Amino acid sequence: MKVRPWILLTLASVLAAPAMANDLASITANNGCPGCDLHLSSLRGLDLDRADFAKSTLREADMKGVRLANTSFAEADLRRAELEKSDLSGSDFSAASMRGADLEKSTLTGARFVQSDLRDTDFGESLADEADFANADMRHSFMRRANLAGSKLNNANMSNAELERADADGANFSEANMERANLSRVSASNADFTNANLSSANLSHGDFTSTRFNGANLDEAHLRSADFSGSDLSGAAGLTQQRLDLACGNGETKLPDGLEIKTCSD
Repeated sequence: MKVRPWILLTLASVLAAPAMANDLASITANNGCPGCDLHLSSLRGLDLDRADFAKSTLREADMKGVRLANTSFAEADLRRAELEKSDLSGSDFSAASMRGADLEKSTLTGARFVQSDLRDTDFGESLADEADFANADMRHSFMRRANLAGSKLNNANMSNAELERADADGANFSEANMERANLSRVSASNADFTNANLSSANLSHGDFTSTRFNGANLDEAHLRSADFSGSDLSGAAGLTQQRLDLACGNGETKLPDGLEIKTCSD
């Protein structure tokens, strides 16, 4: 008798379902699964604290809405994993591979992404305040409307990153490569861009009040309507009077010798 393909697929689904249920039960009972191969798994519904998934393979796993605060994902493979609207606050993603992962609208407060591969990762509208992205590869990452207040992004590679309307007040971007990054309408007051590469970056309509730019490269940066009130641009490179004429500041704005800036209107 010829067995039709759809029957085989149905049988496979039926047989796989109990195994997946057992996997979830086992993960819950053991508070994680370090070093496990869980790629393509559906892990929705996980609600654990201080779990351990270090060095696990979670590539393309469906983890939408999970609650895994203070969890270790150190050196894990999370490429293209789906983590939208998840609570991952305080979790450790150090040296994790996360290219193309989706963390849109997730809570990442205080999480660690040190030296992680975050290329093309979606952090749109996420809460990533006080998070640590130091030395991470964030090329082409999407962080529009994300909360990055107080976060560490020093030495991160953020070329072509999308940060439109992000809240980056008090964030540390020192030594970061932000070439061609979009920071339009960003709020980055009291931030630190010391020695950052902002060449050809878009800073238009951004709030950069009381922000440090010592040693920063602003060559060809777009500055239309950017507010530099109280900021220190005295050691910045690449500034021209023509582009500064599009921005504004106040009497406390520090500029390189020979340059001036108009006062921002209320």
